[in-house]
Amino acid sequence: MATTKVSIKWLHNLIKINGWNIHTEFTAEAIESFWTFTENCKIYCSLFCIGMAYRTNLITLCFRQYSTSAKRSPKELRDKSIRDRFLRVDHAGEVGADRIYAGQMAVLGKTNVANVIQHMWDQEKEHKKKFDELLPRYRTRPTVLLPIWNVAGFVLGAGTALLGPKMAMACTVAVETVITDHYNDQIRELMNNPEVNGELLEIISKFRDEEMEHHDTAILHEAEKAPLYQAVSQIVKIGCKGAIWLSNKI
Repeated sequence: MATTKVSIKWLHNLIKINGWNIHTEFTAEAIESFWTFTENCKIYCSLFCIGMAYRTNLITLCFRQYSTSAKRSPKELRDKSIRDRFLRVDHAGEVGADRIYAGQMAVLGKTNVANVIQHMWDQEKEHKKKFDELLPRYRTRPTVLLPIWNVAGFVLGAGTALLGPKMAMACTVAVETVITDHYNDQIRELMNNPEVNGELLEIISKFRDEEMEHHDTAILHEAEKAPLYQAVSQIVKIGCKGAIWLSNKI
């Protein structure tokens, strides 16, 4: 502070000696303000440098920690590969199911089956929400085909609904049959290591039971009485199995 006052006084006298046409009182105040500003800048720059050094060390520490944790045994890598594949395809399936019911509701939202479809749709929304949470937690990327499944699901739901409530229910039976079998296959594989896969086993088992409930509900609403039921059912099943295969790969 003493250095600051001496410097200000020296600059003030320099202005007076040279006869510069500047208001000396104002200049002294301006110089004092400027000097305070520069002193503060020094402090801020020092804090910034300390912060950046800390941040760099923190990033390095995190990177080292991640690199160390990434060194897994072949069994751990295999388990992670299986979980990634299951999460990716299950997420894609729930996205597709969500859009199927959205398409059905767009057409049948004011009919006597609207409440039934809405109930099943609400459960599919919960399934999708859960997989949305699990993907980043397990560091798993979604399938690159999500935009296609978004459109295809809605088109399938709305298209079958346009043919009547029974055809919409026939579509539900076919989709849920494939999804239930798919979840059963996953459960069997996850049971090879139930301690590590406990969370996924619980979630997939619960969702499997709800998909079976959707299947049975659609049967009760005369899905099998839809025109060309067998043909439509087979086409939808083939489409669903193809979507599962593709989502597994990419």
